[in-house]
Amino acid sequence: MFHKNNLHSRPRRVIRFSRFLSLTIAIVFLAALMLELPAPIPAAGRPPTKTPIPTVGGATSTPSTVGCTSGADCVSKMTLAEKIGQMTQADHNALTTPSDITTYFLGSLLSGGGGGPSGAGGTSTQWADMIDNYQSYALNTRLHIPLLYGVDAVHGNNNIYGAVLFPHHIGMGAAHDTALITQAEQVTRDEVLGAGARWTFAPGVMVPQDDRWGREYEGYSEVASDVQADGAAAIVGFQGSNGALGVTNILATAKHFVADGHTKYGTGSSGYLIDQGDAQITEAVLDAVDLPPYTTAVSNKIGSIMASYSSWNGLKMHANQYLMTTVLKGQIGFSGFIVSDWKAIDQISSDYAYDVRTAINAGIDMVMVPTAYKTFISTLTNEVNAGNVPMSRIDDAVTRIINTKIALGLWTQPYSNRSYTTNVGSAAHRAIAQQAVRESLVLLKNDGVLPLSKTAIYKIIVAGDHADDLGNQTGGWSISWQGSSGTHTVGTTFWQAIQAVKPANVTLQFVSQTAGNYSGDVGIVVVGEAPYAEGQGDSSTLAMPSGAASAITNVCSKVTKCIVMLESGRPLIINSQLATSNAFIAAWLPGTEGRGLTDVLFGDYGFTGKLTFTWPNAVTQEPINNGDGQTGLFPYGFGITPY
Repeated sequence: MFHKNNLHSRPRRVIRFSRFLSLTIAIVFLAALMLELPAPIPAAGRPPTKTPIPTVGGATSTPSTVGCTSGADCVSKMTLAEKIGQMTQADHNALTTPSDITTYFLGSLLSGGGGGPSGAGGTSTQWADMIDNYQSYALNTRLHIPLLYGVDAVHGNNNIYGAVLFPHHIGMGAAHDTALITQAEQVTRDEVLGAGARWTFAPGVMVPQDDRWGREYEGYSEVASDVQADGAAAIVGFQGSNGALGVTNILATAKHFVADGHTKYGTGSSGYLIDQGDAQITEAVLDAVDLPPYTTAVSNKIGSIMASYSSWNGLKMHANQYLMTTVLKGQIGFSGFIVSDWKAIDQISSDYAYDVRTAINAGIDMVMVPTAYKTFISTLTNEVNAGNVPMSRIDDAVTRIINTKIALGLWTQPYSNRSYTTNVGSAAHRAIAQQAVRESLVLLKNDGVLPLSKTAIYKIIVAGDHADDLGNQTGGWSISWQGSSGTHTVGTTFWQAIQAVKPANVTLQFVSQTAGNYSGDVGIVVVGEAPYAEGQGDSSTLAMPSGAASAITNVCSKVTKCIVMLESGRPLIINSQLATSNAFIAAWLPGTEGRGLTDVLFGDYGFTGKLTFTWPNAVTQEPINNGDGQTGLFPYGFGITPY
C-alpha cells in the first residue's frame, strides 16, 4: 500500500497522469450510470424529446430531423404499425396517456366540441401549450413525423375563450360578400394558429334543402351556386390562394361528403328526425345540387374532405366506394385525404371489423375513431394481415396524409407560432366580425320605423331572452358542442351595444318581465332559438319559441312602434309575429359582436342582406326551395335595402 508521503515523493507528471486517469474513470462511470437512469420528465409532462427552439417573432421550430421527405419516401420506410398510426385520429381526452402518441405512432388528434385543455373553453395560450405538448410526443417517434391537430373552428375558433365568433354560415351566406368570407376565415385561421392547431373541420359546403334540419345554419344557402362561391372564398381564407397551405395557413375541410343537407325528413339516425338520414335522390339530382360545391372545393385545392354520417339511397356514405373513390378521388381528382366523421364508421354495421375494412376500402384515409383508438389500430392491423384490406390502399391513404402534412409546413414548423397567440380576440379581428354581423342582417319588414331618429327625444324599450345573453346570441358550436345560454366567452350583447351607441337624447329601459307595467315609444324585442347543434336541433314544427312569442306580443302592445330581431339558425314560422311588428329583422346567429346588430338601427349603415333560403309560410311546405313551384312567406333573395 502507498503511504501519503510516498505519494508526494512521486514524479509530478506521474501524479498528473494518475489524477487524469482517476478523473477519466469517474466520468466514464458517471456517464454509464446516467444511461441507466430514466431522463427527467419536465413539469409540463413533455417526454424527453427535442426542445422547441425560439425564433424571431415568437415562433418555435425544431431541427429538421423528420426521417423522410415525401409521402412516397415515408411509406417506403414505415412499418405497418407506423402507417396505421398515421391513419388514426383520436380525441385528446381519450388518450390513456400522452405517451400513447409515441407508442401507437398516432398521426392526428382532435378536440371535439368543448374539448379544451381542462374541459370547455380555455385560453389560446393554454391550448397552444397543450397541443405543443402532444406534438413533442409525436416527434419522439422513430421517424419523428409531426402530429396534425384538428378543431371545429366553424364560426371563428369557437372553442377558445376570448376568440372572435362570427355569424354562422347561414348569416355569412346572407351577406353575399365573398371577400368578407375570405377575411373572416383569415381571422379564424390566425386565431386557430394562435391556439396551436393547424386544421379546421370547416367550411361546411352542404346545400340544405329542409329547414327542419338542425344543421341548416352550418350551410350558406339552399342554392348550390351560392355554396360554391362562398365555400371557395372560405377555403382561400383558411389555406391561402390556390390552396397554398404552408406555415402561415391552416388545413381546411369541405364537409360533409355528400348530400348531408338533402336527407329525407323521418329517415334520421341516432334518434334524430332528419340529421344523419337518407338522401333519397337520383344521381342526377345529386350531381346538380349536392356535388358542385365539392367540385369547386377540389378546384380550389381543398386539402381534406370529411365524409357524411348520412346515407345515399340506403348506403352509408362511409361505405360508399363509388362516391368517395370513383367519383371524388377519380372523376373529380381530389388528391387530399378523406377523414371520417366522429365515430361514424361504427354506424356501417354492428360488426366492427366489417366497418373498418369497408370504410378503408371505400376510400376513408383517416378515421376519427375517436375514443377506442387501440381497438381500431388492432382491428385494421388484423384486416390488413388477413388480406381484407390491401397494402396498396393503406399506402395510398398514408401518402395522401403525409403529403398534406408536408404541404402544411409541419416538417419545418411543427410547434405553435406564439406570435399569433397575442392577437386572438383583437380589436381588429372583432371589427371584421362586426362588419360580418351588419352585412348578414336581412330586413324582412319595415313600416317606416327604421332607421331610428338620432335627433328626436324618445324612449326605447329593450326586451327578449336574446337581448342580453351572449350564449343565445352565439348559438351552437360556441365554447361547447351544443352551446349554452349565459356568458361563456368575451363579446358584446345587443343590450350592451345599444347602450354604447344610442344618441344622448334617447332613453333606454331594459325589461326582463315583459308582462309588467311599462311603456315606451319604440320597442325592440330580441328573441330566438335556444342554442343547439346537429340533430339535437332537428325540429318538427319550426315554431317560434313560446317565450319569444309572448315577449313580442307583450312588448308590441305597450309601445308605439315595435321592432323584432330574430336570432335563429334557420327560418321559423313567424306569420303572427310578423303581423304584430312594425319592423322585422332576421339576425341569424350573429356571434360575439353585438355592435353589428346596432350599426343599422340609427342609419349609420343600411341593410344589405338577402335571404339565401326560402322562408316558409307553414311547416307543411317543407321542404321548400327556390324554383320548386311553392310560394313561401318570403322568396329566396328577398331583403329590403337599405331600409
